[in-house]
Amino acid sequence: MKDKRILFISSEMMPYLPETETSKMAFEMARKMNQKGAQIRVFTPRYGVINERRHQLHEVIRLSGMNLIINDIDMPLIIKVASIPRERMQVYFIDNDEYFKRKAVFENEDNELFTDNDERAIFFAKGVIETVKKLNWAPDIIHISGWMTSLLPLYLKEYYKNDTLFTDCKIVVSLYNEPFEGKINNDLVNKIKFDGIDESKLENIKEPNFVNLAKIAIDNSDAIIRGSFSLPLELNSYLENIDKPVLKYKPEEEFSDAYAEFYLNEVLEVTPETES
Repeated sequence: MKDKRILFISSEMMPYLPETETSKMAFEMARKMNQKGAQIRVFTPRYGVINERRHQLHEVIRLSGMNLIINDIDMPLIIKVASIPRERMQVYFIDNDEYFKRKAVFENEDNELFTDNDERAIFFAKGVIETVKKLNWAPDIIHISGWMTSLLPLYLKEYYKNDTLFTDCKIVVSLYNEPFEGKINNDLVNKIKFDGIDESKLENIKEPNFVNLAKIAIDNSDAIIRGSFSLPLELNSYLENIDKPVLKYKPEEEFSDAYAEFYLNEVLEVTPETES
């Protein structure tokens, strides 16, 4: 993996949020690939529950300051960064007071999904891509985790399809069995259509529930990793009928080498001859 550029994007990440399968693996994947010599960048939302003082987050002025248009409204993008002690890893945080300042992650105190989770997902997808463009850092692989990242492959393939920075990158999605109940805002499709993305690309999210968001991520990715031992039955069926590389679930003690081989052999299709 030496010098391969990997952009890790996750809706959750340790140590900034409590441990879940998604947050733990987001951290471990980046850590292990960093140790294998890959050049990495890591992005996650800056939820209001993240303690900025404890984790020493600070704003990156040169990257902040742009506005993203979400459903015809200008929303300021703020970029913060922190370093993970002992790992020599930096994490970039996508922030906006309207979407991420609240002291919760996905649900309110009554365990109901926030009504603007759809816009938060669009903002996060655009915010990551625009920041990577400002960094002028062309990844070989973009690896996404967590349902809030589900729209990012769609935006890369459609909204940013003419951006040469991402021409050669491959998109990998890790799927985890950590669903939310119900669905996010039904107006999601119209808000994506506002960005000029054709409705024919949005069939799978006309009912924007957890499984359908995973499906649209799969549709617009180049390879898939089963991040959980078991997945919803509907997702299992969907994966059985796609013509893309799918890596079986690997436990924590085995995933590092398996993911590296998957990246090289299945995603990038690097042969030993081209690697040397």
